[in-house]
Amino acid sequence: MFHRTPHADEFAEPGFALPTCALGVATAATQIEGGHADTTWHRWAAEPGRIADHSTPARAADHWNRVAQDTALLGELGVKHYRMGLEWARLEPRPGEFDAAAFAHYRAELQGLRAAGIEPLVTLHHFNNPGWFEEIGGFTHHHALTVFDRYVAAVLENLGDLVDEWITINEPNIYAVKGFIEGVWPPGHRSPGQAVAVMQAMATAHIRSYRAIHRANPNARVGVANHLRVFAPAVSWNPLDRLGARAGEYLFQTAVVRAMSVGRFLAPFVQPDEVDPGRYYDFQGINYYSRSAIRNFADTTARKASVNDLGWEIRPQGLVEVARWVHTAYPGPIYVTENGTADAADSFRPLFLYDHLRAIAESGLPIERYYHWCFTDNWEWAEGESARFGLVALDFESQQRTVRDSGRFFADIAARGGVTAESFQRFVAGRTYPRQRR
Repeated sequence: MFHRTPHADEFAEPGFALPTCALGVATAATQIEGGHADTTWHRWAAEPGRIADHSTPARAADHWNRVAQDTALLGELGVKHYRMGLEWARLEPRPGEFDAAAFAHYRAELQGLRAAGIEPLVTLHHFNNPGWFEEIGGFTHHHALTVFDRYVAAVLENLGDLVDEWITINEPNIYAVKGFIEGVWPPGHRSPGQAVAVMQAMATAHIRSYRAIHRANPNARVGVANHLRVFAPAVSWNPLDRLGARAGEYLFQTAVVRAMSVGRFLAPFVQPDEVDPGRYYDFQGINYYSRSAIRNFADTTARKASVNDLGWEIRPQGLVEVARWVHTAYPGPIYVTENGTADAADSFRPLFLYDHLRAIAESGLPIERYYHWCFTDNWEWAEGESARFGLVALDFESQQRTVRDSGRFFADIAARGGVTAESFQRFVAGRTYPRQRR
């Protein structure tokens, strides 16, 4: 797992060891590959005013043309586990027509990762649909599950021999809320009913995909990357804030995690006839970024909180809180499938890494993986190229990659199996988080 076993005295305070949690990095196809695939996000970005900096995913990190370079860079960072996504629109550019060249490209990428000693964790759906699928209504269409089954079957037939670990769906709750309640992501609807229908369809799609993957490979590990947050009342004694926090937590994550994990579809969902209660996860994937302070049923940020470039609260202990909740409800291995922060100056990301990994080390929970978001700066959906999450800085114009201090710190943690007192002094000491000004 690590390059060597360090001596115990290297982990003297303020260091710590990570004996059971392997480090990796995460990416998503649309956010790094570049190119002109006909996807919902390519179409959305072409509409004026949709993206904060008016960029599109056509440039991104040009990873499609730089796979060998990026694989070598992963090796330099000491990465042994890499979460990557497949772009459905590349693989199935027209309904029922699959692109052999695109499959060959992903095969070569997976083979290159394995040759470099890097284990891939492959995501089947990460926020983006082929344009033709969106045209028929996406996951609101009555044949959506059959269409997704076809795509999954083709992936398993062409790539299944190279992949042992899968994420079926990434953040179904964020996909539904952003696209069908807030209307700020494609398809830009504002319909709570559609949001519920989409999450129900995605939960069912996960269960069907879980079964299909295990039929093809009984030893595979399959899960969902669920976006989990800590929900807290902005004013602890305010009954409306307390009620809003409980309702928000249930509607945003509790119900959908239950459906996807054990096949129990409780309100606001409806139990599908085809789904029997059971276990539909081999690990619990957690994407954790922040906490929601609920004020009058609205999602806000706690006053005077530590925040990142996007104003998201930084609360490392929240990762343990959501992981403990998941493990209590649905025991088993835990993968932190995303955790990272927007920090263009890289002024506090080393501290962010230290605090979150230390929380994991001290949690006593079976957290087996930690995938940092993101490997390199990427195209961050509606934020475009403006939000910088990478351990590796990216000059979008030249496509030059430069490992940040946080990237060197990450590599040191991976090499030593934890944070040593020496590496703390080198990378973390003296850093602080920005504070919310209210």
